[in-house]
Amino acid sequence: MESLKFYSKPKLKNPSLILGFSGWMDGGFVSTGTIRYLKNKLEAKKIAEIDSQKYYIFNFPGAMTETAQFRPYTRIKDGLVIDFQYPQNEFFYDEKNNLILFRGKEPNFNWDDYAHCIFASVDEFQINKIYFVGSVAGPIPHTREVRISYSLSNAKQKKEFKESEIKLANYEGPASFITLLLKLCAEKGIEMITLVAEIPIYIQARNHKAIKVVTEKLTKMLNINIDLYDLSLLSANFEKKISEMVYQQPLLAQQIKKLEENYDKEFFEEKGGFEEWLKKHGIDKL
Repeated sequence: MESLKFYSKPKLKNPSLILGFSGWMDGGFVSTGTIRYLKNKLEAKKIAEIDSQKYYIFNFPGAMTETAQFRPYTRIKDGLVIDFQYPQNEFFYDEKNNLILFRGKEPNFNWDDYAHCIFASVDEFQINKIYFVGSVAGPIPHTREVRISYSLSNAKQKKEFKESEIKLANYEGPASFITLLLKLCAEKGIEMITLVAEIPIYIQARNHKAIKVVTEKLTKMLNINIDLYDLSLLSANFEKKISEMVYQQPLLAQQIKKLEENYDKEFFEEKGGFEEWLKKHGIDKL
C-alpha cells in the first residue's frame, strides 16, 4: 500500500503485534505510554511507518483551544523553524522477544484504508496475534487496584482465559478505531485481544499505575522477561503525589471515599460475596 513504508525486514517468526494509539482510548497516556515504555526498555528499532497525509484533520474553523490538538507540532527557536511534525504512526521491532510495537494516532478519515495498512504489516511479517492496550476514564478511585476489561476477536479465545477470571467488556455507544480492528480481525480469522484499563476520571496526568498494570499483563501473556522496577517506582510516586493532592482537598477526599465503597461492593459481588472470597483464599472469618 502506498501509505505504508517499510524500512527493513528483520527475521521474525510469527511475531506478536502490540498497538497503542493516542486519542479516544489514551486517557492518562496509558496506550501510548505503554508502547513508549516497552520501546525504550526493549530498545526496539523502527521498521516501518504509515504516512499521515490521508488520515487526519489538520485545519478547520474554531477556537484555538479546540483546534490546537489537530494541528501538526512545530518548534521555532530564534526565529527559525527547527521542527515540524505531522502525526506519527510507527512500527518498531524487538528481535529477541519476537515482537512488533506500533504507536500512532487514531485516524480521523479513511478508517478502512488505515486498517488495511495495519493488516498489510500483519501479512508482511506473518504476525501471529494482535494486542491493543488502552484506557477509559470511570468512577474508580486511585487507591484501589486498576480494573482491566478485555475484548476478543472471536469466542474461541475465551478458552484461554477460562481460569483467569478476566473481565470481558460490555459496552454500547460511540465506537473507536480499535473496535473496527476487532471486527475486521474476526472477519479475517486473526486473533486480537484488547486490554483496557479503567482509570480515575478526576486525574488527567500520565497514569503510571495503570501503565504498570497493563505492562505486567502484557509481558506475562507474551512471556517477556524484563525488569519493571523503574516502572514500579514511577507508579508508587504517582500514587503518593495524588494522595498528597487529595489530602489538601477535603471535598474531593469525600467523593473518593464513596468511590472506594462502591468499588469494594462491586468487587466482592463479582466474587460471590465477602465470605465466599475469604473462603476461596483460605482465610478464616474475621
